[in-house]
Amino acid sequence: MGEGRIRCSVGVTAYNEEANIGRLLQALLDQELREVEITEIIVVASACTDRTEEIVREYMAKDPRIKLLTQPRREGKTSAVNLFLKHAREDICVVESGDTLPRHDSIENLVRMFRDPTVGMTGAHKVPVNAPDHIVGYLTHLRLALEHNLCLEIPRLGELIAFRKVFDAIPPDVAMDEAFVEHLVIKRGLKVLYAPDAVVYNTGPESFRDFVRQRRRNYAGHLYLRDKYGHKVASLDNRLVLRVAWREVRSALWLLYALTVLALVEALSRVLGGYDYYIRKRKHVVWDMAWSQKADVAAKARPNSDHVTLLGSAVPRGRDKR
Repeated sequence: MGEGRIRCSVGVTAYNEEANIGRLLQALLDQELREVEITEIIVVASACTDRTEEIVREYMAKDPRIKLLTQPRREGKTSAVNLFLKHAREDICVVESGDTLPRHDSIENLVRMFRDPTVGMTGAHKVPVNAPDHIVGYLTHLRLALEHNLCLEIPRLGELIAFRKVFDAIPPDVAMDEAFVEHLVIKRGLKVLYAPDAVVYNTGPESFRDFVRQRRRNYAGHLYLRDKYGHKVASLDNRLVLRVAWREVRSALWLLYALTVLALVEALSRVLGGYDYYIRKRKHVVWDMAWSQKADVAAKARPNSDHVTLLGSAVPRGRDKR
């Protein structure tokens, strides 16, 4: 089994994840794999006080690839990742946070990129599951949409990553483990790639306090990494971030302009329609044709662009005749 496949060890870092750890392990076991083989799934449980370890043991009885390592004290994610690295057997290591879920094909899409021997690290596309119907949830969606566009230019990876085991451990003083792995990989002359089709679902903050707490610790960690180790992540490049943000602003301004024009055209059309009905007594049984609509629909359709996205909603292009 596994001949010709890319073998990988998967590490899951967990702290009180009883609500999600079972679904995460099942999602890893159910991955659709063709070029990739998961030989082991190592859960590092750090000072858990809930049923996390109990649930992991239940899954260990179902599949021998699942292993549990426990830490009596919570020492941070870097410590948990180092413990995983100490026990991982494979050259390709995957690290996933215990509060996330991979899509059915994420591990395949993340790891198969290592067919290229010059690739040293890959990172997944983070998609929030928060409902964007309140401001904090919307901010999470907006931030991750911006981060996705940023990663398409310069990878900034986290939550679910894969890398070659070209180092033994991460320094214990580093808070941003994914960024430091990126630093180590680049130092060894290997490439860091973004895998937009390797989707990982996670829950963002639900309150302003938690949103600020998360962004505050991340920024402080990135500044420390820059000042002590000389590695600057893409999100610290203000010009790049502003350029990506300006594209979103420009899209929003265009949408606002289009909505304004649509409202004015609709208002004019209703005035003229009312004039036809009430004054001219015209029923339009035989339509006054809009001749610009008469075209070969199939020829107009773009085979590689079936949808237009407006503020996160997929709108079919050239198919919706409502």
